[in-house]
Amino acid sequence: MEPVEINAGAWYLRALRADDRVDDRPALADLGEHRADYVSQANAQWTAETLFTWAVCEPTTGELLAEVTLDPTTRAIETRTRPGHEQAAQTGAEAVARFAEAML
Repeated sequence: MEPVEINAGAWYLRALRADDRVDDRPALADLGEHRADYVSQANAQWTAETLFTWAVCEPTTGELLAEVTLDPTTRAIETRTRPGHEQAAQTGAEAVARFAEAML
């Protein structure tokens, strides 16, 4: 499956990125994620349909505020949040739950 973007009102959810336009790796480091291949691994998991990962972003800057994952087999949803952005993670998790209900 190709990554799916989700509009969640005050925030939007998109696939993780590390390219010449957007680099989520510094924000992921704030979440404790330091693996160099994490973004490429997350994108490969989308393709393999083994784990879906979204960056919950501030819409005007695209800055990653939180991360939401969905296991398509178990429908388990997990979040990681940068300090002060708990509401973004909660809203993102709710949007992903609606996605799971509609698409899985």
